[in-house]
Amino acid sequence: MTGIALLLPITLSTMAIVLLAPVLPQLLDEFSAVPGYEYWVPMILTIPALCVAFLSPIAGMLGDRFGRRRLLLASFLLYALVGIAPVFVKTLPAILISRVGVGVAEALIMVLSTTLIGDYFKGAARDKWLAGQTAFASMSALLFFNLGGQLGAFGWRTPFWTYASALLMFALVLHFTWEPKAEPRPAATAPQGSSWAGFPWRRMAMILAITVYGSIFFYTVQIQASSGLVELGLQNPARIGFLTSIASIGVPLGTLLYSRIGRWPVRRLLLIEFAMLAAGFASMGTAHAPTPFLIGCFLNQFGAGMLLPTLLVWSMSLLSFQIRGRGAGLWQSAFAFGQFLSPVVVTLLSRQAGGLLGAFGLLSAGALIGAGVALVAPFRRGDLPVDGAIAHG
Repeated sequence: MTGIALLLPITLSTMAIVLLAPVLPQLLDEFSAVPGYEYWVPMILTIPALCVAFLSPIAGMLGDRFGRRRLLLASFLLYALVGIAPVFVKTLPAILISRVGVGVAEALIMVLSTTLIGDYFKGAARDKWLAGQTAFASMSALLFFNLGGQLGAFGWRTPFWTYASALLMFALVLHFTWEPKAEPRPAATAPQGSSWAGFPWRRMAMILAITVYGSIFFYTVQIQASSGLVELGLQNPARIGFLTSIASIGVPLGTLLYSRIGRWPVRRLLLIEFAMLAAGFASMGTAHAPTPFLIGCFLNQFGAGMLLPTLLVWSMSLLSFQIRGRGAGLWQSAFAFGQFLSPVVVTLLSRQAGGLLGAFGLLSAGALIGAGVALVAPFRRGDLPVDGAIAHG
């Protein structure tokens, strides 16, 4: 139950965007009289992700300094409060301000829940729960998209009530977790408080760069698959949504495979994962019908489902208790920046390649570069102990 209590919060990051996507047309219509509404209204969906990108390192520092569990509990209360605020506020600026609050709470929740998994679990158990975050987030996206559409039938404000579910997560974390204690280390080497002494900057910078790179690939299919199906002749939105969700099942299946082979050398895992991304993009870029396109999407997402837990577990293996929150914050920030950059990169490549399908071909080449780097680079795990299952409070 400790692991489950810390897995559920990752769904709140998915909720922040996916839940509201079905009511975006209603929001645009509601605020069409506001100057520049076509730019401001979509920010209701995207502001939280930008906040996560900028604030995650700060969230990690605060967790290391003031305690992870107590700050996480406070974040659930903030998330619920500002999350349901659009039910009551009337103006677009007020709604946007509330969404900034959601982003602040989301940054704290994502970083601190990940950090606590790293604190409580060791070795293969840690790998399993960290990998489970990717699968949980992907599966929840299917749920929230349909839930948002159903609730949206009662008006665009109704889906915002779902943010009160953070109170249930507050209760679970309150009951099944405890404030972790620092791992014993020699006094001369243990960084204290907010000190960055002993932080593995060089190796973490390499992982963060790969995370941004991989996150761009991860979100390309989730954001662009529906547009690709339209280019191939599909027009029914319900059918497009269903087929895209089927292809996205590759993410949790990839995560499941990672849970079986996650102790393989990092180089081997990255080589396989980037090769699968490249093969998926190649199939998408050369497809002349929906079926081979969707096969490419599935293969791509299968590789993505393996890649993200590989990178997250790799980064956690470098971080001792005293610096784990800051390391997790930097990783979440890198992942969020990749999410933000993904549509920008695809748009630029589409202009160069003469269309979206051509852009997928260029992305395939980019993923092959990642596989080539994995083939020759001396990547290896951290040296922290990997024995044991859970550190009891």
